[in-house]
Amino acid sequence: MTGVTEQWTFLTNHAHVLVLLDRDPDMRMRDLAREVGITERATQRIISELVDSGYLTRRRQGRRNTYTVHGDQPLRHPLESQHTVDELLRAVGGD
Repeated sequence: MTGVTEQWTFLTNHAHVLVLLDRDPDMRMRDLAREVGITERATQRIISELVDSGYLTRRRQGRRNTYTVHGDQPLRHPLESQHTVDELLRAVGGD
């Protein structure tokens, strides 16, 4: 496949959202979407999935949301399930 530029990354958009919210729990949906490179609607869906699965808590503060990442949760895929979200965040430069 010479000359073909593939647009892929090693981490999913879900991981990108977690990394960003770990760095800035008050980040706006619009800013998350822009940083990840997806639509606001896709960002809303990802956040809902992360909340529903117990990886995030969403708390309303006035007109904004604040998010808490639950780093003690295991990664979802069987190949990585022995590792936690905190381990992933540390590996990709999270605090």
